[in-house]
Amino acid sequence: MSGTGGGQTPQIPVGPPTGSYRKSEDEVGDHDTRFFGQPFALAHVFGVEMWERFSFYGMQGILLIYMYYAVSEGGLGIDQSVAAGIVGAYGGTVYLSTILGAWLADRLLGSERVLFYSAIVIMAGHIALALLPGLVGLAAGLVLVAVGSGGLKANATSVVGTLYAPDDVRRDAGFSLFYLGINLGAFFGPIVTGALQSSIGFHWGFGAAAVGMALGLIQYSFGRKALPAASRVVPNPLPKNRRLLFAGIAVAGVVVLALLVLVGLIRADNLAIIVIIVTLGAAIAYFAVILTSKRIDATDRSRVFGFIPLFIVNVGFWSLYQQQFTVLTIYSDERLNRSIFGWEMPVSWVNSINPIFVIILSGVFAAIWTKLGRRQPTTPVKFAIGVVVMGLAFLMFLLFANGAPNSTPLLGIVGILLVFTIAELFISPVGLSASTKLAPKNFRTQMVALYFLSVALGTSIAGALAGYYDPTNEVPYFTILGLIAIALGVALFFGVKPVLKLMAGVR
Repeated sequence: MSGTGGGQTPQIPVGPPTGSYRKSEDEVGDHDTRFFGQPFALAHVFGVEMWERFSFYGMQGILLIYMYYAVSEGGLGIDQSVAAGIVGAYGGTVYLSTILGAWLADRLLGSERVLFYSAIVIMAGHIALALLPGLVGLAAGLVLVAVGSGGLKANATSVVGTLYAPDDVRRDAGFSLFYLGINLGAFFGPIVTGALQSSIGFHWGFGAAAVGMALGLIQYSFGRKALPAASRVVPNPLPKNRRLLFAGIAVAGVVVLALLVLVGLIRADNLAIIVIIVTLGAAIAYFAVILTSKRIDATDRSRVFGFIPLFIVNVGFWSLYQQQFTVLTIYSDERLNRSIFGWEMPVSWVNSINPIFVIILSGVFAAIWTKLGRRQPTTPVKFAIGVVVMGLAFLMFLLFANGAPNSTPLLGIVGILLVFTIAELFISPVGLSASTKLAPKNFRTQMVALYFLSVALGTSIAGALAGYYDPTNEVPYFTILGLIAIALGVALFFGVKPVLKLMAGVR
């Protein structure tokens, strides 16, 4: 779920800073094999990440229907298209917040501390959703969970990277184990919260998400001291004489946002558009800063230009893929036959299907790429295939379009989500890897930030697009979006040679 939404693909590990600090063998746990052959400290990060994904996807599985269900059904009675836009804006903000989380780690606190504080913020957000009534609880909960999830997402993988020496042969296996924890949480979260929501109410489901995050936080609190000192290093400390300035900028930003809300320029019905504009502006600014920098040479500049078409295709992919939490939720509520031997499956359980396929197929894809070696498709070809497959997944909805309530068989959605997952595995891990390979030496962090901005942009667009979904006339929606995705893939496929030329030796 990825980065974001869907099966979460692990971030590329960022090693400790270079300089005078050196980790000892004890600090990196070279001789520790107590956690399935891995350093035992991995268990602590594995646990907090698993419970964070449990709470994140558990909450997200019931979030949309909570917003648009009638008050008599325990919901808030928000217009369905507005609610879908809020979900998209919230998802985009999660990925935007990864930039803030990375900055706090690099300049002020270090990755481990940001991870710990972010987990606390996430738990507070779920508590707000569970205990505070109405729109107040919704607003407070979503802001806290979005900011906290961005901070944790930006730093958990970095902390895992500090557990291994650069040449430790267990590194890839350790990250695979960490990835398993992500998807276990993503699988069980919607099952637990959905069962509680459908039997005793929404707030019990949100409460379960809060309890899950609390369990992860408690477990991590006992184990965080065992993490290596490298996980707490601040690579590029912010000078003390500039901290007050940045604090002032942060306060001013919050005040401006509050004023924009109070005067009505930022509203629930345009929130997705606001996040799209902000994200697009940030992406353009990032590209401009990198491309105009005097610290990169002609080869670096060419590679950054080569990343632009991949960025565009990635936005297109995530704008369809992340509709698992907008349109697919509405579809599962209104169109899907969730009856299993007379028992009705909760709506949110559909969100647990994708993690199963990710767990099964990620190893298969890794084995295929390893087997093919230099003969495997290049990065642009993988991107082209992935977005075409995503388009085909949307066209598969046409097999059941405009059907009666509960007319789509459960196996039909399972098949469509299998295709979703295949598309994801062509693009998601490949995209993050490409952003690091194409990055100029002085802008590696910024290029990874650009990757997450593409996910944020696509996720926000997914929320905005959901406003055009009409359950009574589905054919235009699925046809147009499916064909646009396929056209993006075909265009990239025909442009593979010039893109590879721009990538200057990176495949």
